[in-house]
Amino acid sequence: MSAIPEPEEFRAQARKWLATVARPRTADGEWGSGSDSVAVFENWTEEQEREHTARTQEWERTRYDQGWGALNWQETYGGRGLPAYYEQLYRTEEAAFDVPHRTEVFPVTQQLVAPAIGIWGTEEQKERWLRPMLRTDELACQLFSETEAGSDLAAVRTKAVRDGDHWVLTGHKVWTSGARVATWGVAVCRTDPDVRKHAGITVFLVRMDAPGVTVRPIQQMTGGTSFNEVYLDGVVVPDTDRLGPVGEGWRVTLSVLAAERLDSGNLGLDNADRALELAANLPRPLTGSEQQRAADLHIRTLVQRLIGLRVTAALVAGREPGAEASVGKLYATETMRRTSDLVSELLGPSLAADTGEWGTYAWTEHLLGAPGYSIAGGTDEIQHNILAERVLGLPKEPVR
Repeated sequence: MSAIPEPEEFRAQARKWLATVARPRTADGEWGSGSDSVAVFENWTEEQEREHTARTQEWERTRYDQGWGALNWQETYGGRGLPAYYEQLYRTEEAAFDVPHRTEVFPVTQQLVAPAIGIWGTEEQKERWLRPMLRTDELACQLFSETEAGSDLAAVRTKAVRDGDHWVLTGHKVWTSGARVATWGVAVCRTDPDVRKHAGITVFLVRMDAPGVTVRPIQQMTGGTSFNEVYLDGVVVPDTDRLGPVGEGWRVTLSVLAAERLDSGNLGLDNADRALELAANLPRPLTGSEQQRAADLHIRTLVQRLIGLRVTAALVAGREPGAEASVGKLYATETMRRTSDLVSELLGPSLAADTGEWGTYAWTEHLLGAPGYSIAGGTDEIQHNILAERVLGLPKEPVR
């Protein structure tokens, strides 16, 4: 492994490289130009999703091939072996350039699924999946949630029955982002109904184009279809596509969920920053209440970034963040709520009808989408339980 550059040296190198492959974003101060989208969940048709995904894949492959992707991975998998927080340093520099926005399927693939394969995969699986996923030649979605299970992921009912050196999967998954463009789905399945629920789970990687896989878009209130239902009707999966030991799927699932909560700590910061820009560019003086909300949101963005650094510090120290990840998830969700509150007060009636004015009605997509993150990645209630039990040492509520 080559020597690790100092952070400022690394950022300078990143800026220099980015300037050779991408254009700078609109200069600061040019408020009112470019896209005013602040959608939390993209409001796209399937064709639009596929077109944007292809553009983003092209950019991610450029990064990977030129040594700016998979930064904290070993050189064996195309990485540079840098500390985990160098990815955040890079993202800070990339934000100043006009590159495709990474939709949810990309962090799911690179920051959730690939690390889980790195932990639980066999050598053959790592060889087969890691480079293609880190380069985004192949994308992955999460086949986790089920309507019957609610927030209790361990209550999944999707069945996987062994048949020689294959498994047959039957069930129904819901709220799956990226299912239409993903190559693989990471499916949490019940393989033993006769043991306690956490012990009877196994995880599989399922080809999304396999016979028996049906993807049905879910219509959002904004008109788009970012989420999907996925039906598994007798889908045959080879045992070589099982991730982790049989019956150990709950531990595999926790590896993915922990990474999801770490990533969710950055949620909403772009829109919070955009809301503060809106306040600064409003064509009238702010009221006292608006000033207070804007100041509160500004402070929250600073604190949220500090929480992210604490999470990164835990990773650098070789510790799996627990409380930090849950705190970050809860804090990010509240930041999104307060962004909605500020924007609602700033824009008032402009949110109710589309007048065509830049940066006004577009905010409806944030207001309608933000509440969804109180569920995604583990509900707020689940995060409170984690903190109560694992940090405060409070007993579990007895079942009545």
